[in-house]
Amino acid sequence: MRAALVVPCGNHHGEGVLWSAEHGLVMWTDIHGGRIWTLDPQTLRSQSFAIPGRVGCFAPRKSRPATQLVAAFTDGFAFLDLERSERQDIAPFEPDQPTTRLNDGRTDRQGRFVAGGMNEDGLKPTSSVWSLPPGGALTPLIHGVGCANSICFSPDGRTMYFADSAGTDIFAYDYDPATGTLGARRILATLAPNSGLPDGSCIDADGCLWNAVWEGYRVERYSPDGRLDRVVEVPVRKPTCCAFGGRDLDILFITTSRLGATEEELVREPQAGSLFAIEPGVRGLADQPFPG
Repeated sequence: MRAALVVPCGNHHGEGVLWSAEHGLVMWTDIHGGRIWTLDPQTLRSQSFAIPGRVGCFAPRKSRPATQLVAAFTDGFAFLDLERSERQDIAPFEPDQPTTRLNDGRTDRQGRFVAGGMNEDGLKPTSSVWSLPPGGALTPLIHGVGCANSICFSPDGRTMYFADSAGTDIFAYDYDPATGTLGARRILATLAPNSGLPDGSCIDADGCLWNAVWEGYRVERYSPDGRLDRVVEVPVRKPTCCAFGGRDLDILFITTSRLGATEEELVREPQAGSLFAIEPGVRGLADQPFPG
């Protein structure tokens, strides 16, 4: 199985892809390019918006235009108006740590926005993962994080998946959907040595996890018991995140990056930073909008 090019957007660091069912749009961020992108898969029309800073991940706001988001900026959580390129701050993120920034996240099945950070100074384990509930205060979930990734939730909302890309393990946490708190942790899967690192993930309707493998040229599908049962080849080295979208939620969209690529590497992989997609024969689950 091999993903095909959809949008040759040349993102510096494409990430955080999601499907907004309410708006019929695939949406993703170019973190270091300072833009958020959208794609209408029916017309294949893409659009990008300049934003006031770097955004690691975001979610649409329920019953609002597609341009109204809750976002994880480098330095904090905020509401973001894409049309006006304006942010309204909600809460700062690790203001005492100048080398950390918010990175990966998704909403849980109740719409809480869960996002985690990374330490840009060598992925030292000093960052954290937080939950932003609608109308509530930020709650810490995980500490001692080098680079938060793979945050996504099982179909019943009772498992939260997470990976620290400073290592090769993908974890599964017991998760209370009523309170948004974590319980026991187990290892779902461990990537083979020197085969890449776990990056962004999503869940399909069968409860299987799809993980974009950073520097691995692929996306892997794991069953809930940790079995690797499918691999999608991506024609560039740095897949970053994936999400099911389209009217029937049967298309897997994959963001990629050209972060750190040399001129020679870009000659070999001119499609690095593009959006790719494949119909893998299974359906996904739509992300919940943020209701706050």
